[in-house]
Amino acid sequence: MTEQEIKQIVDRQRTFFYTGATLTIDFRIHALKKLKACIQHYETEINDAIKKDLGKSSFESYMCETGLVLSEITYMIRHLPGFAREKTVLTPLAQFHSRSFKKPSPYGVTLIMSPWNYPFLLTVEPLVDAIAAGNTAVIKPSAYSPCTSQLIQKIIKKCFHEEFVSVITGGRAENTCLLHQHFDYIFFTGSQAVGREVMKQASAHLTPITLELGGKSPCIVEKSANLRLAARRIVFGKFLNCGQTCVAPDYIYCDSAIKDRLVAEIKGQIQKQFGKQPLKNPNYGKIINEKHFNRVCGLMDPDKIVWGGKADEETLQIEPTVMDGVTFGDAVMQEEIFGPLLPILTYDSLDQAIHTINSMAHPLALYLFTSSRQAARAVTSRCGFGGGCINDTIIHLATSEMGFGGFGESGMGSYHGKDGFDTFSHIKSIVDKKTWLDMPMRYQPYGKINDKLIHLFLK
Repeated sequence: MTEQEIKQIVDRQRTFFYTGATLTIDFRIHALKKLKACIQHYETEINDAIKKDLGKSSFESYMCETGLVLSEITYMIRHLPGFAREKTVLTPLAQFHSRSFKKPSPYGVTLIMSPWNYPFLLTVEPLVDAIAAGNTAVIKPSAYSPCTSQLIQKIIKKCFHEEFVSVITGGRAENTCLLHQHFDYIFFTGSQAVGREVMKQASAHLTPITLELGGKSPCIVEKSANLRLAARRIVFGKFLNCGQTCVAPDYIYCDSAIKDRLVAEIKGQIQKQFGKQPLKNPNYGKIINEKHFNRVCGLMDPDKIVWGGKADEETLQIEPTVMDGVTFGDAVMQEEIFGPLLPILTYDSLDQAIHTINSMAHPLALYLFTSSRQAARAVTSRCGFGGGCINDTIIHLATSEMGFGGFGESGMGSYHGKDGFDTFSHIKSIVDKKTWLDMPMRYQPYGKINDKLIHLFLK
């Protein structure tokens, strides 16, 4: 699609937005219900498309993508009238007689740019929040997951007119053209490198943005942890979607005293969950493309592999792989892995672990396994991270009751539920001043009475 064609879509959406059609709650709820029905109708096709792109089973696709989108839509429909309502706040005595209130208002024309690792979830869930807030949206799904991207385009065309929601497919050229346009809000999920470029381009129009990025999310296993349960939940979170999850535990950072027992439990859990030959497991997925397959394989150190390590270049599959004896100087610790490699590092004291984590870039997620409340308080209060879990992995993002997002190097802003509605809304602060009373103290000429009154009201 050419830049001129993209500009025409943006212009048509802005014209439509200014008609005020999206401002009513009825319009937004109707749109969300229509989207929900369409997703339910195409559920099988969605599963098939995700299977083709990433090799995910239908169970995993529904659990981690389609089901979460439907849950977000249901939540929004139920709570939208309350989220969109004006909120009256206290008015200072000096502004008597007035009503002060906060009014959520849509930004206007929004751009949603999504990644390939959860191609349905991370495209449609932000759209749900944008629609709930009353915006129009231009969606740009990833070129790396073409089957899902094409199906999203088909679904959106079935549901909405182009001047309300439009999908633009393609690659880098289309991304560049989109970022040259003047949007009222940009929501981007992806890598830090591309996030920096999005932020740079948005600055040309001073466009507000949300960046959902990633980073090396640590999984701390403290010496008091239930190691069997920790291993079970770590293996689930790490190797879900073959490790291609922005909040996957990137590495284990455990107390040296329990490391050997933990490694043994992890090996056992990999076999229990994926079998002795994971590459023959029909429910085990694949790496998205050859480029990322080669990148992940390049991070493996054969001398440090204690489980797994096999890869199939034809199917783009890599076994769940555990690496022991890893240091922070190793290649696997220099970038976000985004694949099924699990490096294990050790610490001698929890204070040392906290200090080390804080010396690195802020991660999107942090996980802690412990039976000690004191340890939990220390890590959650002293470490900087986007969100996380105590004694589990991944699940903190599977609720509409809490916002999800990072800060610093792992992103800015959040979404899900109320946080998502607020992200796509500008909160106007308004004072409705009555006309039957006009206090004269603020007007010139100033005098002693004005001086006393101003000190009485403002102190």
